[in-house]
Amino acid sequence: MNQLKDLLVDELRDLLHAEGQLLTALPKMAKAAHHPKLKETFLNHLHQTEGQVERLKAAFDLLGEKPEPKPCKAMMGLVTEGAETIKEGEERPMIAADLGLIAAAQRVEHYEISGYGTARSLARQIGETQVARLLTQTLGEEESADFLLTELSKPLMQEASSAMSKTQRKSAKAGK
Repeated sequence: MNQLKDLLVDELRDLLHAEGQLLTALPKMAKAAHHPKLKETFLNHLHQTEGQVERLKAAFDLLGEKPEPKPCKAMMGLVTEGAETIKEGEERPMIAADLGLIAAAQRVEHYEISGYGTARSLARQIGETQVARLLTQTLGEEESADFLLTELSKPLMQEASSAMSKTQRKSAKAGK
């Protein structure tokens, strides 16, 4: 049982560091977003992330452990890619830049969904039901954020597709 608790604590430390990185990255993503709803989504998720950090600290308390973050190299990579997406977006049309931000954000959400799902399973396995409840709440928020990003991308993709069709029609007319 100790091995599973140690693994859970290790996972939580990784998640704590990951969330800490997002507290820095999300305002940058919000600033780079053009679509008002996307900006709002990033800022709302920033506030959720603050609550997620507090829940992680509560989970450490319940486990009798110190909330010491462990460097999360995966999130470091995802945040670095997000920064590259922001930079590349400066040279792209607004819709393409926003779709790039959504893609970067969804990669982060998928990582978090995996991490919280694993941690919750470990907590359940060792009978830490209160910890599992905290992790379930955060997992639900991450899944909701991913769903919302998918929904936000749909009208942007339609708009991008429509713009491409217009450009293709103009090119076809010019070629006649």
